[in-house]
Amino acid sequence: MSRCDDSMGTVRLVRHCLVLLILCLSVLATDAGYGAAQTDFLTFWKTFKSAVASGNKTAVAEMTEFPMSLYSSHIKNRAEFLGLYGKIFNGEANAAQCFASAESRKESARGCEIYCPFKETPEDWGNAPIRFEFELTKSGWKFAGLDNVNE
Repeated sequence: MSRCDDSMGTVRLVRHCLVLLILCLSVLATDAGYGAAQTDFLTFWKTFKSAVASGNKTAVAEMTEFPMSLYSSHIKNRAEFLGLYGKIFNGEANAAQCFASAESRKESARGCEIYCPFKETPEDWGNAPIRFEFELTKSGWKFAGLDNVNE
């Protein structure tokens, strides 16, 4: 075998290694982006639950995606949301109380949910059917819906 043939084998080996390296880096970058999305949700969640706990309706409205799903209907805009704020956060569940200890559940790469018990039975975490839904939008995480999974 001549030196030329040997160097061609080395070139192929280097190419294969580079392709594998690029594939590995792309997987790591994807995982890093996912991790960033999770971190962004945790940051969003801390801000959101703090705004709910303090009754800062304006801040909560800013962190809400419209139209927003409300049980079997939709809230079309900010004004409608502010009018229904009490029903959303202190209707079937006391959101401020629940959010203090609730943990998020990742439902998809672009969705998280928080489940709360009824406000009459705030310690009954075995029956927590009130679902607050959050979505990753182009502008970041947003509150996107409220539902009672029992209905």
